[in-house]
Amino acid sequence: MAPVSIGRYLKHGTLPQLRVFEASVRLGCFARAAEELHMAPPTVSVQIRKLTETVGAPLFEQIGRRIYPTETGRRLHTSCEDVFRALAAFEQTLGDLRALEAGHLRIAATTTARHFLPRLLGAFVQRHPAIETCLQIHNRAALLDRLSRNEDDLYLFADAPRERELVIQRVLANPLVVFAPTGHPLAGSRCIPLARLAAEPFLVREPGSGTRTAALAAFERRGLAPRIRMELGSNEAIREAILAGAGIAVLPRHLLGVQAEAPGLVCLDVEGFPLESVWQFAWPVGKQLPPAARAFLDFARSHAAGLLPGATGEVPARLQAIELQYT
Repeated sequence: MAPVSIGRYLKHGTLPQLRVFEASVRLGCFARAAEELHMAPPTVSVQIRKLTETVGAPLFEQIGRRIYPTETGRRLHTSCEDVFRALAAFEQTLGDLRALEAGHLRIAATTTARHFLPRLLGAFVQRHPAIETCLQIHNRAALLDRLSRNEDDLYLFADAPRERELVIQRVLANPLVVFAPTGHPLAGSRCIPLARLAAEPFLVREPGSGTRTAALAAFERRGLAPRIRMELGSNEAIREAILAGAGIAVLPRHLLGVQAEAPGLVCLDVEGFPLESVWQFAWPVGKQLPPAARAFLDFARSHAAGLLPGATGEVPARLQAIELQYT
């Protein structure tokens, strides 16, 4: 709320009046001020009269054919210059933001993107080093909580929530597959029935993880439930547990980010897999994205697919149809 002491200035078109006032002081003549501002002389007189009424004291005195500011006028002129300098500085700031010479970019992302998103963000910052960036990595539940509080500019999901009003931009496909250790009895088998897989010791992420939700839903759709042996808090921890022979797990195909292969692991050929998933940037409908966020979205659209071997910007048709309902 503006201070009460300046309330009277806010009730009138004070800024145009100050423009006329500044020109009149600088040129020492109402007529010359009118000429410079492309106004009719009577309009200048009206503006000065209204400003004088607002201030409540004379702003000019006329001696001979020239006008001079009064003491009040001189003090107002100093304040007027301060206002104009502040507005000019603000306009410069806006120009810097539009030119990406300043600004902030805040992104919150799902844990499945922890490998490729920092690389994508790093490539963007190399082009725009003046942009200050902040990246938060969370599981799906925490990501939804941040989204509900509007804490960030952009949110990267493996599968954006359908129950919220969001604008969604697809980035690239993020298929979920079944990983097992090399040498597992099912390695090399074709079209393994999901019921057979349910009998295997299963490793899952913690509650609130999008990968966990998608994996359990795949079993539930077939009236099955996996035999969960262990819950772990990250994909990396699950990978190590698989390598140790603790079980199998559903994980993103691009588990190791930029590495094309996962040493020590094998991707099982299971009916219904890979599960269709896609990384998506999302933000609430009505949110005004800053210039840095808009520029980053354009950059991601062009460069994301090149950061992962075998990754593609192509999205399954089924997911495209779903997303169109929410974009």
